[in-house]
Amino acid sequence: MSTLSTARVSTLLDRLFTDADATMAAVLPSVMQIPADERAAVMSSKTNYRELYATLKDAHLAVSRETGALLYMLARSTGARDIVEFGTSFGLSTLHLAAALRDNGGGRLITSEFEPSKVARARENFVAGGLADLIEIREGDALETLARDLPPQIDLLLLDGAKGLYSDVLALVEDRLRPGAFILADNADWSPEYLARVRSPEHGYMSTQVSGDVELSMRIS
Repeated sequence: MSTLSTARVSTLLDRLFTDADATMAAVLPSVMQIPADERAAVMSSKTNYRELYATLKDAHLAVSRETGALLYMLARSTGARDIVEFGTSFGLSTLHLAAALRDNGGGRLITSEFEPSKVARARENFVAGGLADLIEIREGDALETLARDLPPQIDLLLLDGAKGLYSDVLALVEDRLRPGAFILADNADWSPEYLARVRSPEHGYMSTQVSGDVELSMRIS
């Protein structure tokens, strides 16, 4: 039995996914009222995203169930021990990755979130799932929190925070990604700069779109 399928974790995930659907249904109409060009500019911005995400502090902004399962499988199949995540939110993706670490025999998951209320909620969820001992959550700007004290080798990187920062976060950890390490970027279509980098073999990656706007890349050198 995998950790994901234990009653403690599966019940928690079901509740969180249900909550995620409800919160998105509540906030989506107001977000869609923003003119499309303004919305695209904010979503892709490196500097003007904080106000938008502050208004979404009660929304899970979670990965899909399918992406969560994919994250678990990637971490398990590669025997991942050291994982970095950009964008904790309430911790749905974090729980999938930590469950894989548990089933791999242990490890360390470093995750970053700048919204204090989400950090508190995520910590509660990690304790509820019995996975808190594997997770180090760093509160604050990821360009600062992920710029220090990282493991010498990273097996998997998840990008699911402010889309305009994907390239910058990748640059912070790039030298530590081992050959064969996976990078999964959710909502990657909002980050054309990032996609241009990982889709260019000369930068040392192989990359493909796996579902919707989920981009899966592998470090090849």
